[in-house]
Amino acid sequence: MKAILKISFIALFFGVNGFAQNKELLYDFYEIPQSLLVNPGVKTSQKWHAGIPVISGVSVQGATSGVTVNNLFANDGIDFTTKVQERLLDVMKDKDDFSSTSQIEGFTVGFRGKNRPDDYYSFGMYGEMDIISYWPKDLAILAFEGNGGNNIGRTFDLGDLNLRGEMVNVFHFGINRKVNSVLTLGARAKIYSSIFQFQSINNSGSFATTQGANNMYESSISADMQLQTAGIRRFYDIVEEDTGTTRKDVTNLFTERVLLGGNLGLGLDFGFSYQLNPQTTITGSLLDLGFISNSKDVWNYTFSGSTTTDGISVFLPEDINNVDNDLWQELIDEIDQALPHGENESSYISWRPVKVYGSVRYDFGEGGSSLFENCGCAINAESGSNRDYYRNGVGGQLFMMKRPRGVQAALTAFYQRRFGKAFSLKTTYTIDKYSYTNIGLGANFQMGPVNFYVLADNLLSYSNIADSHYASLQFGFNIISWNNN
Repeated sequence: MKAILKISFIALFFGVNGFAQNKELLYDFYEIPQSLLVNPGVKTSQKWHAGIPVISGVSVQGATSGVTVNNLFANDGIDFTTKVQERLLDVMKDKDDFSSTSQIEGFTVGFRGKNRPDDYYSFGMYGEMDIISYWPKDLAILAFEGNGGNNIGRTFDLGDLNLRGEMVNVFHFGINRKVNSVLTLGARAKIYSSIFQFQSINNSGSFATTQGANNMYESSISADMQLQTAGIRRFYDIVEEDTGTTRKDVTNLFTERVLLGGNLGLGLDFGFSYQLNPQTTITGSLLDLGFISNSKDVWNYTFSGSTTTDGISVFLPEDINNVDNDLWQELIDEIDQALPHGENESSYISWRPVKVYGSVRYDFGEGGSSLFENCGCAINAESGSNRDYYRNGVGGQLFMMKRPRGVQAALTAFYQRRFGKAFSLKTTYTIDKYSYTNIGLGANFQMGPVNFYVLADNLLSYSNIADSHYASLQFGFNIISWNNN
């Protein structure tokens, strides 16, 4: 069990930083090339683009749907134990979660086909991490309050333990095709190279203490629990050995995993944009429909079985001198035999967290001419229905993501304003499980061929990040050619 705890700490260490899974500001912000990653079928107007390596796409995020750091650690004169009871145990539910996700783009390139100018090809590499842990409500109460007192007769659900995490490098290639003046389709193929993965998501079991027949109380436990890990054991062994080359060995192993040396998987993205009329557009995308086959460096821990025990039976006064460590060891051995735990190296499949986007957009405010009329983008610049003709856009977006305990959803309203070719703004208001007051703002700057964008969510929380349930920031630099750049 100590080894498993160490694995968990190592995994959480890797997951300190995060990025936003729901990229509502980036979605359909088609002036930014990275919008292709959240909708392969987004409208494309550029001739080509190239991201500045490592800083073309950086995203960070942290979220909690329950307690905040400030709730527990604010200097408000309230005893910490009281805070834990009133702000954690009494309030948080088993569907509340703590999550951290991250993405850094290694490189990205896109270009329009020479012989097929209606097609825009893009490829690149990015690394991402996603860690989520649901609040283990019953286990937390059992650990904090114990199984006595008011908890006699209460059944604790061991299935409350539910967590999942991974770090993966992604190689991708996508095709974006302007089918006609109103429809754009896109698809993206992905190869996943896993750095590590862990999950404990299908646990079940119970623990209860009741009035006993042979003793004052008896405890019953039934468990079917498993922690699956892939890619963690070698990192753990390197850290455990603690040699003079630990940092170098970790770096070499990390690099090997990044460059297709880890467990591999495949995935697909799909997307579309369709103009119902010159001013109304609907879009949609399905992302990370894929899996990773975990067969290398697998280390799983299992705990299953059932038993009922009433502890040590002692008959007084004749047995008073027989209460020794052997009796306790016999009890431990009995429980251990009834609840076997062990390790194995069985391979398993981990599914990627599938994400779905959809939006409807109404454009208005004629600009007099297409902002990108000289882009050389084949039929993108030919039709009067081109959205670049309008300076304003307003609409709504829907986001859904598959999580271990169901679908996580968010609803967004947005307004976008273009100030010529050089500058665009997008503001959003998002409702989800983390916040009902999430106001975001994104800006895109085009200075000649140089593109810079910055997108920030939940701006109202920035005055006190420690008291926020959600924080997110994205930024990047690209080189874009619209015409002769």
